Formats: sequence, C-alpha cells, structure tokens
Amino acid sequence: MSMLTLLITAVGLSMDAFAVSVCKGLAMRKPDIRKTLIIGLWFGGFQAFMPTIGFVLGSQFKEYVTAIDHWIAFVLLVLIGANMIKEALSKEDDEANDSVDFKTMFLLAVATSIDALAVGVTYAFLKVAILPAVSFIGIITFAFSVVGVRAGNIFGTRYKSRAELTGGIILILMGVKILLEHLGLL
Repeated sequence: MSMLTLLITAVGLSMDAFAVSVCKGLAMRKPDIRKTLIIGLWFGGFQAFMPTIGFVLGSQFKEYVTAIDHWIAFVLLVLIGANMIKEALSKEDDEANDSVDFKTMFLLAVATSIDALAVGVTYAFLKVAILPAVSFIGIITFAFSVVGVRAGNIFGTRYKSRAELTGGIILILMGVKILLEHLGLL
C-alpha cells in the first residue's frame, strides 16, 4: 500500500472523529487544552487500536477468503462510506456535550472507530504492514481531532456534515480503487 493511499485512508477514517470533535469544541465555552488533548488521545488511540483488532481477526481467516479479498475490501469500504454519507445528510442534530469522562469518551471512541475495525480486516487481506499503518492512522486522527475541537470552538457545527460526507466519499473511492487494482483495471 502506497503512502498516499494510506494517507487518504487515514484522513477518511478520521472524519467521524473530527466531526464529533467539532461538536465537543462547540460545547466548550472557551478552548480547554487538557480536554482537547484527552479527546485527541481517545480518538487517535482507538483509530489505531481497532484496525489492529481487525487485522488480527482478518489474518485468522485470510487463507479462506484470499480469492475474494478484494471484493470483501470493496464491499466493506463502500458500506462504511455510504453510512458516513447517510449520517452526513441526516437532519438529526447531535447533542453538544464537552464532557471527557471515561464512559462518554469510551463510547464515542468506539462508535467513531468501528469503521477502522473493518479497514483492519481489509488490511489483513491486502498484507499491509500493520504497525506503521495503524500508527499513522492514530496520529492523523489525533491531529484531526485536536483541530476539530478547536474548529468547533471557533466555527460551530457548520463543517461537521461536510467532514463526514468527505470521509464517506474517500472510503468509497478507496474501495473502488482496491477493486479496480485487483481486477487489473488500474
């Protein structure tokens, strides 16, 4: 997997965390560096941890699905991307809450990193070097989360839907790219 592909995937995966971070920043009366770093660490940590779990699970079943691995990657990424687009276009408002307690952050971190679990399964099929990949994803998500808190504090929820929409489109395009490469069309 090229560095550019990994970067695009990391950015796509980080968009859910970015969107939630924007909401967290919106709920803060004034910027709080401690809360900002906690939010970044939770989201970045889980975005690194979940694909690791997916990779381990995918590696266990790799030999059974090698012939169709590109189709699995394609379907997973398209479904995840489509769900992100659906959420972006949804008219539901998320409740603004600046709490960073364990329960709140754990649930948010898991919710925003489920897609990363599926990407980890995909990485097992594609034989990606997992440690550098998940480290990179975690760092990118940490950075986007920190920026998201600050942006939310400054700009409000104006960009939340656009971030989720962009992330969904990126993941769908990555799935199409993987499928086309394996079919020899790219």
